[in-house]
Amino acid sequence: MRTIGITGGVGAGKSTVLAFLEKECGAFVIQADKVGHLVMEPGEECYEPVIRLFGKEIIKNDKTIDRKMVSDVVFVQPEKLEKLNAIIHPAVKRYIRRSLEEQRERRRNLCIVEAALLLEDNYQDFCDEVWYVHTDREIRIARLMESRGYTREKAENIIASQASEKFFRAHADYVIENNGNLGETFDCILKGVKRNETL
Repeated sequence: MRTIGITGGVGAGKSTVLAFLEKECGAFVIQADKVGHLVMEPGEECYEPVIRLFGKEIIKNDKTIDRKMVSDVVFVQPEKLEKLNAIIHPAVKRYIRRSLEEQRERRRNLCIVEAALLLEDNYQDFCDEVWYVHTDREIRIARLMESRGYTREKAENIIASQASEKFFRAHADYVIENNGNLGETFDCILKGVKRNETL
């Protein structure tokens, strides 16, 4: 089983790459962000610790955690964000490792782990290689303004707060160029998968 870690900045189009890998290459895809939501569901590992951290007022009528309220709090209280990350991040990693083990037992050939902070949080420790999805800055800004309704300033600020292209390229084993021509992007992905098979 090959496990590929996929990372890249906001607006790079990672979801397009993941969808192609899942549909066309039969890959099992798991996203850290989605797992982060999952582990905060009632009965899951982080539910009680997060409520202890933020108080019972974050519980909605349906017993789920009000993530919007949590994000509003951590926005103005950075120390709470640190504590939240200390609860969520290790749980997400444990969940992903368990999922990969299950896929290994099912004889899955290809698994994909996607995380915005893949390198910063050392996900590469359990990936065979790291792919970086690269998209030109202006295209990313346009995508964020169109898909998320961000102002240009907000899009630029978010991009500036993330790791640089130089950092990603320095730590990646393979780069997917995703600048708008989907045919070229998909060819690049297939080359990467075939390259994988010959390693």
